Amino acid sequence: MNSAITSCEHPNPSQRGDDGMLSAHNDGQGKKNSQPRSPRSSQLAYAILDTPPWYLCIFLGIQHFLTALGGLVAVPLILAKDLCLQHDPLTQSYLISTIFFVSGMCTLLQVFFGVRLPILQGGTFGFVAPSLAMLSLPDWRCPEWTLNASQVNISSPEFTEEWQKRIRELQGVIMVASCVQMLVGFSGLIGFLMRFIGPLTIAPTISLVALPLFDSAGNDAGVHWGISAMTIFLIVLFSQYLKNIAVPVPIYGRKKCHTSKFYLFQVFPVLLGLCIAWFLCFVFTVTNIFPSAPTAYGYLARTDTKGNVLSQAPWFRFPYPGQWGLPTVSLAGVFGIIAGVISSMVESVGDYYACARLVGAPPPPKHAINRGIGIEGLGCLLAGAWGTGNGTTSYSENVGALGITRVGSRMVIVAAGCVLLLMGVFGKIGAVFATIPTPVIGGLYLVMFGVISAVGISNLQYADMNSSRNIFVFGFSIYCGLAIPNWVNKNPDKLQTGILQLDQVLQVLLTTGMFVGGFLGFLLDNTIPGHIRLTSTIQGACQRECKNGPCQWLLVA
Repeated sequence: MNSAITSCEHPNPSQRGDDGMLSAHNDGQGKKNSQPRSPRSSQLAYAILDTPPWYLCIFLGIQHFLTALGGLVAVPLILAKDLCLQHDPLTQSYLISTIFFVSGMCTLLQVFFGVRLPILQGGTFGFVAPSLAMLSLPDWRCPEWTLNASQVNISSPEFTEEWQKRIRELQGVIMVASCVQMLVGFSGLIGFLMRFIGPLTIAPTISLVALPLFDSAGNDAGVHWGISAMTIFLIVLFSQYLKNIAVPVPIYGRKKCHTSKFYLFQVFPVLLGLCIAWFLCFVFTVTNIFPSAPTAYGYLARTDTKGNVLSQAPWFRFPYPGQWGLPTVSLAGVFGIIAGVISSMVESVGDYYACARLVGAPPPPKHAINRGIGIEGLGCLLAGAWGTGNGTTSYSENVGALGITRVGSRMVIVAAGCVLLLMGVFGKIGAVFATIPTPVIGGLYLVMFGVISAVGISNLQYADMNSSRNIFVFGFSIYCGLAIPNWVNKNPDKLQTGILQLDQVLQVLLTTGMFVGGFLGFLLDNTIPGHIRLTSTIQGACQRECKNGPCQWLLVA
């Protein structure tokens, strides 16, 4: 799922001249598999089959890890409260390390055996909404004492069992739902399904991944609005206002050292914003500007509230399957996660075509797309087995980074996968990210979820929004995707059929906004009469897109 904060309006790499960060290495050294190049690939410093020097692979691999960092860390932190881990940052660090490790494995599988494009795999926001819906069921709501820091003893067997039984349930439903994704991918059904899934289905589905999370984002940001506002300001400053500012950096090439331009703010806006806000929180903590009383407003902005995590976390910790115990399964959870699987598959197909276009590769054939979706399903199965509490999907922000760096080599993403594996093994790394102050995370959420919502709405560019039919389908779908879950959450006792399992399935599905909106969009878009044709104003643009990927179509009433 797209969780990118970096701007999509990247400068054309071909307009940067020969002073780009990587152009100094474009001298034939370290390259293999030379072959005739397409016009797009001729603009790249390294094409998809090229092998850059080892040190450049490592550097760019770390860069891809840092680019994906915001999305990777955000998922376990969002789930922490509903897993009863709000006051257990040590276990949060274990989840972060585990998602790093599994993302590394899945990235290597995708590059070598899946779609075979330089595309990074990581945690998906598409699974967050159904996971929270499942955990909000009466059987899985956290006891009141787990929400009170003074009553939580993280080493007690009772507390350990409380959070482990919840994550074991998530593991089981994700593993079962991932089998559906593998079936759809390896059987070739994805091509058939995409015939019925248009922009009026995709737009509400993706937008409703993030829109219902406004409550979580607002609560975290409200811990200290000053810090949250500063975090937002820094991210927006770097990603929007300073994105075209090149920073001179020293590089070594052709046996001499010289400076070259690097678009630092465009590549790392989230990382820079988080680090600066984090550092200022540290300064305000040591100078006692933030209150020291746990009940005072702004206390959770202090950096020492979770400081013991770094000392408690082991230096090395190897994640393994079943580390939280034997997974359990419920029917309600499976149906909810399947809704997330469908959303993830649709988004990944778009990422495949975008990635191929950026790295100068031909459009991926159907069998490659089938493999890619199947391997993503296998990745979700591994994520469930390892216990990340989430699945995996292709990361759109890293696809965008390919256009910025002008390096489309698969070996760079292989290096990124290895970096993720190493970061997952070093326990202190996960502990560091678990100590990020709550309002800093809240500021990140507000920006990140806003971008995800806008990415969903941007799919409407492929539909004729001058049509009253299309306006009705989208408006009704997205509004119901907000209204129905809100009502069901407030009136769970009104949804009683007398069959417990059916009641749970209905509650999970009807409290998952992306399912409600996506289902209504799919149903209405495929049943309301409308003539399918391309409007003349964008017909030429769509014809050009069809050369590199599937034609998007417009429904005109």
